[in-house]
Formats: sequence, structure tokens, C-alpha cells
Amino acid sequence: MRICTYILLKAAGPGHAPVVLENQNGREAGGVTETELSRITDVFKALSDPTRLRIVRLMAANDEEVCVCELVDSLEVPQYHVSRHLKELRNARLLRARRDGRWVYYSLDLTDPVVKELAEVVRRLPADLFREDQKNFEQRMTLRVGGSCRAGIQKKHLAPNVRVRK
Repeated sequence: MRICTYILLKAAGPGHAPVVLENQNGREAGGVTETELSRITDVFKALSDPTRLRIVRLMAANDEEVCVCELVDSLEVPQYHVSRHLKELRNARLLRARRDGRWVYYSLDLTDPVVKELAEVVRRLPADLFREDQKNFEQRMTLRVGGSCRAGIQKKHLAPNVRVRK
């Protein structure tokens, strides 16, 4: 199901087409079922927070599973905020979670056509708006051991009461 053809955001600048909602037959929003419209609305509500948009942008741009501590260090947002935002994104059915021992890895649920389309749209957002997040993410991912996060949160001020591993 094709959900968004284009999305107009002030940050995207002039020259972008407005939002066009389509159903499976290519008809505009009038042909979208209540269930489809409700799902789309839930997705956009989940993305209405800047931190959640940054999380989704990192995941879409890098097409990689990430753990909470990697997001904390990349976004420079406290652990409890990141965890709360991940819960919201999971409730909106945008994310999958996989447990590996004490680590939980999150990724976009690209088996869902709505999420797959959303990832394509989010990837097209201007990269310069997310440059610092991306730089921090790339740097943080170098700490992985055998493709897994084992370092924990490295920025102590973002994880009160959590011991930082060296």
C-alpha cells in the first residue's frame, strides 16, 4: 500500500509537493478506509516529537538495529527520555525489538508497508538537519564488538545512576 508520495515540511524547503495520501488503487485520500487513515494518523502522531523523528531518521538512514545506549550517545538525550520515546514508537507499531541478553536492539519494522514507505520519506529529509546525530552515531557504532553493543552508555551525564564502562 502506497501511503505517502511526498511530504511537505518547512525544513525541506521550497519546491516540494504537498502530502498526497493514496490507497492501494491510487485514489486520493477519499478512498482510504477508516482503519488505514487511523493507522496513518497514529504514525504521524508518533513522529510529531522531534526526538522521535530523530530516532526514526537515524534508523532509516542507517538501516541498522540499535540499542538504547547507542541512541542515548548519538542523540545526546538522557536514557529515560530515549526509552520513553522508543516505547511510543513501538506503541505506534513503527519498531521491532529484539533482546540479546541484557541488551535490547530496536529497528524499523520494514515488513509493515506503512513503515517501509515512511522510512523512504524520512531518508529524503535534508541530511544537514541531522548531521550532528549522524556523526555521533557513526562514531558510537565503532564501539561495537562483533557487531553488537557491549559498551553501554558512554556519556555519563546522560545516564544518571548508571555506571559507565571503559
